[in-house]
Amino acid sequence: MTADEAFELHGAMRRHGIPGSVTPPSTGDPEGGWLVLDNEGRDATEYVRYRVAVAGLARPVRGFVIAR
Repeated sequence: MTADEAFELHGAMRRHGIPGSVTPPSTGDPEGGWLVLDNEGRDATEYVRYRVAVAGLARPVRGFVIAR
């Protein structure tokens, strides 16, 4: 995942309340592939991408929409 993709993923994680930290695997190479780490420091990139995708598909449970 590029730095731009990591920035977007981190924003989606915050919007949906998904825990984890987005970090480059090597601090000296911010252009390298980025990872999502869980609270224990394990790679959770694919799991978090899945959760963000599922959260993005969810519809609101309450409320209504007024079309104009």
